[in-house]
Amino acid sequence: MNKKRSILLITCMFFLSFSMNHIDVQAKGYGWGFKKNSNHEIPDVGIYRDILKKYGAYYVDDSGEKNVYLTFDNGYEQGYTNEVLDVLKKENVPATFFVTGHYVTSQPELIKRMVNEGHIVGNHSYHHPDFTIVTKDVMKRELESLEKAVANVSDQKDMKYLRPPKGMFNEETLQWSNELGYIQVFWSLAFIDWNTDSQRGWQFAFDQIMKQIHPGAIILLHAVSEDNAKALEHLIKELREEGYTFKSLDDFVIKDKIPEGIYGY
Repeated sequence: MNKKRSILLITCMFFLSFSMNHIDVQAKGYGWGFKKNSNHEIPDVGIYRDILKKYGAYYVDDSGEKNVYLTFDNGYEQGYTNEVLDVLKKENVPATFFVTGHYVTSQPELIKRMVNEGHIVGNHSYHHPDFTIVTKDVMKRELESLEKAVANVSDQKDMKYLRPPKGMFNEETLQWSNELGYIQVFWSLAFIDWNTDSQRGWQFAFDQIMKQIHPGAIILLHAVSEDNAKALEHLIKELREEGYTFKSLDDFVIKDKIPEGIYGY
């Protein structure tokens, strides 16, 4: 092999390696997360903020108003969701429940109750896969299957909010969501509450939320937590005393997408 051909081969190998590395970087998934704070301010999510904004996704209401949004992720039932719904009904508080296919098929009456009592049922996918490692067609089937399952057992016939399984996302999955008619919704307040073997009492759950609360918080809770179910009524009453108002995601998203000056906004 002559010197020119050697140089050409090495150059081609370099650019191929660079291109493959570049593809890996572009295709990698991000795991949603942020540094918690206890100063009642919106947490800093770094570059994620601009990425979400680019694709019309949300993690917080940054209007400055003292609104809060309750969201629950439901993958399976532990016996506490009826209690959660009882409190929400008593206190007239809306919520969004992001559910999976297993939850819908195993708990159709709870899905029906959520819808009948005015709550939003959101899409958490049918089988809970990491969307950043599947194709768009797989993602589409996951979302459509869940949407149909909910429509089959309740009066909610369509969906517009998506919480990605495991909080995994990238620009590609955000774009796919838009193309499939969905708005991705993350969160600005959460704590470790899903381990059913490590519940620490309602006061702990209450304290974790109150420590991190801030105007515009989208709160992620898991309905499998007994602590959350027991803390919920205390939480609602305390936040109202502090001047917070509980709103639906529809209240926030619809208003946010209306241009300034229209309808008095």
